[in-house]
Amino acid sequence: MSYKIQKTDEEWQSHLNPEQYAVTRKKATEPAFTGEYYQCDKDGIYRCVCCDNALFSSEAKFDSGTGWPSFWAPFSKDSVRTVSDASHGMVRTEVVCDQCGAHLGHVFDDGPPPTNQRYCINSISLDLDESVNAMQA
Repeated sequence: MSYKIQKTDEEWQSHLNPEQYAVTRKKATEPAFTGEYYQCDKDGIYRCVCCDNALFSSEAKFDSGTGWPSFWAPFSKDSVRTVSDASHGMVRTEVVCDQCGAHLGHVFDDGPPPTNQRYCINSISLDLDESVNAMQA
């Protein structure tokens, strides 16, 4: 897949801390119930920690009880891409940033209305922009 923002591993490593790099570039997962945003109820736009792309609005965030921030829809139809993920002996749908390909998490079909989807996202892949009102964005 081709992304608008492309960098070498060395460039990503110089831009990200080791945990961010492991999750966003090497597809690791942060431990459940440890991320900065899993219980966050502040308003704003969640952006990609790698490229600042708007990914999710706090208006679409809900408590899924899974230990990771969960959203019922992305910020826009062009915010994220989905990719089939057959790792770890199961088939899931991976969620990546549409701009830079950063691994964000996975999406499942057990979320609330109106979409019935649960975008289960690693906190460490996100940066909450509180300067933007989620309702006006």
